[in-house]
Amino acid sequence: MVRKALIIVLVAVLVVAAGLAGCDTKEVKDTGDIQKKSWEQILAEARGTTVNFYGWGGDQRINKWLDEVVAPRLEDKYGIKLNRVGMDIDEILNKLLGEKQAGREKGSIDVVWINGENFYTARKNGLLFGPFTSMLPNFQKYVNPDDPEVKNDFGYPIEGYEAPYGRAQLVLTYDSTRLPESEVPKDHKALLELAKKYPGRITYPAPPDFTGSAFVRNIICDVIGRDKLEGLDPGDKKAVEEAISPAIEYLRELKLYLWKNGESYPATLAQLNNMFADGEVLISMDYAPYAAAGKVKTGEFPPTVRSFVFEKGTLGNTHYLAIPFNAPNKAAALVFINYILSPEVQASKNDPANWGDLPVIDFDRLSTEERKLFEDIKLGEAALPGDYLQAHRLAEPDASLIPVIEEIWVEKVLKEGK
Repeated sequence: MVRKALIIVLVAVLVVAAGLAGCDTKEVKDTGDIQKKSWEQILAEARGTTVNFYGWGGDQRINKWLDEVVAPRLEDKYGIKLNRVGMDIDEILNKLLGEKQAGREKGSIDVVWINGENFYTARKNGLLFGPFTSMLPNFQKYVNPDDPEVKNDFGYPIEGYEAPYGRAQLVLTYDSTRLPESEVPKDHKALLELAKKYPGRITYPAPPDFTGSAFVRNIICDVIGRDKLEGLDPGDKKAVEEAISPAIEYLRELKLYLWKNGESYPATLAQLNNMFADGEVLISMDYAPYAAAGKVKTGEFPPTVRSFVFEKGTLGNTHYLAIPFNAPNKAAALVFINYILSPEVQASKNDPANWGDLPVIDFDRLSTEERKLFEDIKLGEAALPGDYLQAHRLAEPDASLIPVIEEIWVEKVLKEGK
């Protein structure tokens, strides 16, 4: 009787396994040498499949836009289901590195949201499929291939291994009912004076938080000049430390007047935003330039919130989509990324009610009807105009410098600061 029961269980397991295998065959089609296929063949191959999109899932507005706007449209237009998987980029890279080392030719990730030092790491370790951007009709039609941010990611050559997803720029925010416009700091010196006037009411997320790290780099640029970061060798930490030492000294002085005397920092941007919303601090910040406008629309921030940037400018970067070397569904990955580059999606993403991300397509290439998609967006009073942001945009330094700068900040500001 026991033996009979075991046989039944074994058969059931085999039936389930066979069923799962059947599902896999249906979902993941043979991509073959996809770089030799026509776009029509790729569209046909992708239809009826699922694309697994891995990326940062820490912003509920972005998640909602992907789930409720992009996903249904992608399925309607191309018959592709979007499976969004929220995961930290470090976890994604570790997963891909492990699969690379294990020789796993078919993984589980089709598209990765990536940029900066993570793209540098991925390229250095052969973790990405490509080049692929020349295969995308919307890339050829709407993206300016001569744009420096299309050619390089944090100074590292892209060479077709990632497609632009959106543009970001560091923007600071204040509430005009708590901080009069005359006191809004236009540079690092004015920020220090503001911190002295309102001790404990200014802070920033601690690096390696993405926004906190960008804020520190922006302070460095404001103090020593963006051009002073050019040509620095990340392997020569002493030379980097010497070059940025005036900015590190500034940050050590600023620390004395920060929230909790600089002995503690918000761990994340979300924590800083909550403190700002509660009136605990006077200034918040975001690398998504229209994030504050979006939070006003959702009621998270009051309608009196406004944005500003330093007179010398603030750092901006482009973030990208890439395809792993062992993506199981490269056809759907290509169709998904191509759809992201459409005016329809770029305009939807630009709307502060959805995301507030700056578009990556070239407006000179748009038709009158396509341009109207962007002109109809109501940015709101909390947002700075796109042309103003562009005029105050600084290029990010070389990606390989970022870990070194963060390390120096931890040693000289966090641990040794006055």
